[in-house]
Amino acid sequence: MTTAFNEQSHLAEAIRRLENTSDPRLKEIMEAFSRHMFAFINEVRPSEAEWMQGIEFLTDVGKMCDDVRQEWILFSDAFGVTMLVDYHNHRAHGAETESSVLGPFYREGAPEYAPGETISQDGEGDPVVLAGRVADADGKPIAGARVDIWQTAPNGLYEVQDASQPEFNLRGVFRTDAEGRYLARTVKPVSYPIPDDGPVGKLLGAVGRHPFRPAHIHFIVAADGYEPVVTQLFTDDDAYLDSDAVFGVKNSLVVNYRPDGDGYRVDYDFVLKRAS
Repeated sequence: MTTAFNEQSHLAEAIRRLENTSDPRLKEIMEAFSRHMFAFINEVRPSEAEWMQGIEFLTDVGKMCDDVRQEWILFSDAFGVTMLVDYHNHRAHGAETESSVLGPFYREGAPEYAPGETISQDGEGDPVVLAGRVADADGKPIAGARVDIWQTAPNGLYEVQDASQPEFNLRGVFRTDAEGRYLARTVKPVSYPIPDDGPVGKLLGAVGRHPFRPAHIHFIVAADGYEPVVTQLFTDDDAYLDSDAVFGVKNSLVVNYRPDGDGYRVDYDFVLKRAS
């Protein structure tokens, strides 16, 4: 028996057709997707031309993806979705270091350096000393923790974007000592635009947004028996702190670059959560 087609009956039928989904989690996700997508259509009521424009945008995003560039991740980042997913998966409690987005430019296999060595292979930029401790929530130092660091060069490009930079420039891994201390040298980061030459960049422009990220250094801090933290430290005087293109800034991750000799020093302690 059929019923008259309307907003409510159409949603009910779409949900009914998911009844035989064998995976409970997939069923939950698809039912929620149907409810929210239908609610979006009912609220916006796009014209057929607007709907086709949306489909063409999604098609263009897919065409921009390859083994080097992932435009879908960029879309997720630039419109705040990635940080919301990160929040629900890595919500900090108490003293634990807050997380931020991994970003698209991480590379595995960065060289390991001795304490106090620099990850800047070409020596360009203002020198920076990074120092601090890695500890648990009770303040107990974590010896042998792995501190993986990467960032842009002074020209605003990561090494994978710039053929003129040495291999693994401004990427390196450090280990904490018996007291949980790490010591690394690098250069002061700069703000830079996310790739904006594709459909995501065009959409950002259409809604009046800029593509810039505030200056930051990326970290993955990990140790046996603890949950790793993927995070970033942001420069406190950067003009884009309040409008980061990927929404990655959190107050606890904003740091001061204190003048130190011919460069700067940043002191920051990381706190890891014990693995459950």
